[in-house]
Amino acid sequence: MTRTALVTGGSRGLGRAAALALAEEGADVVVTYVRDRTSADEVVALITAAGGRAAALALDTSAVAFEEFADALRSVLDGWGAAGLDVLVNNAGVAGHTPFGSITADDMDALHAIHVRGPVLLTQALAPLLVDRGHVLNVSTGLTRFTGGSAYSVYAAMKGAVEVWTRYLAKELGPRGIAVNSIAPGATATDFGGGVIRDDESYRTMIAGVSAMGRVGEPTDVGRVVAAITSPSMSWVTAQRIEASGGQSL
Repeated sequence: MTRTALVTGGSRGLGRAAALALAEEGADVVVTYVRDRTSADEVVALITAAGGRAAALALDTSAVAFEEFADALRSVLDGWGAAGLDVLVNNAGVAGHTPFGSITADDMDALHAIHVRGPVLLTQALAPLLVDRGHVLNVSTGLTRFTGGSAYSVYAAMKGAVEVWTRYLAKELGPRGIAVNSIAPGATATDFGGGVIRDDESYRTMIAGVSAMGRVGEPTDVGRVVAAITSPSMSWVTAQRIEASGGQSL
């Protein structure tokens, strides 16, 4: 039976790459977006043009209640004749500029709502839809291992919380055979944080110089890792932080 996957924030960047990689492996994919429906529809069109099935649903991961979204997702899955959701990728996120000395409570609350509270409450709401022996993958960051500029300190701390929660969730869902892991991408050329890694050649050169593989990552690099981690062949791997950074800052 065809597997099904949900990728939050799947309209652009790493989420888009993950959605396309999962579709290439044969999964039917639902992507979410906040405001940019056009980009989400482009991902859906690419998947359907290649012979797959895809859908786009609106979702604000800073919300408190996710029951309405769960109902919408259930309708899509029922329309596909799917038994439930095989893969959940908690990817949606934003960069946070919080240099020490100018951090505000509002900054922290906003980052917490999107990167910690959102994935926790969304996964809880979708747990009844997850099929036994499925996968949950939480997107973290390489910055939980190596430190970057202070502007990313709070963002990285939130992702650290996600990595801890991943281990607890793995224990919670383990009896159902559901594997729960986190992926920690290194510097990757997307529009994240204003697109500096994608567009600033001097920054790219600097990152390449501290990476074992001698370059920055591309979205397809991470997308393929997402598809690999959530494949049936990885069902015995759980509660792990898997870094996809090309050996950055070793």
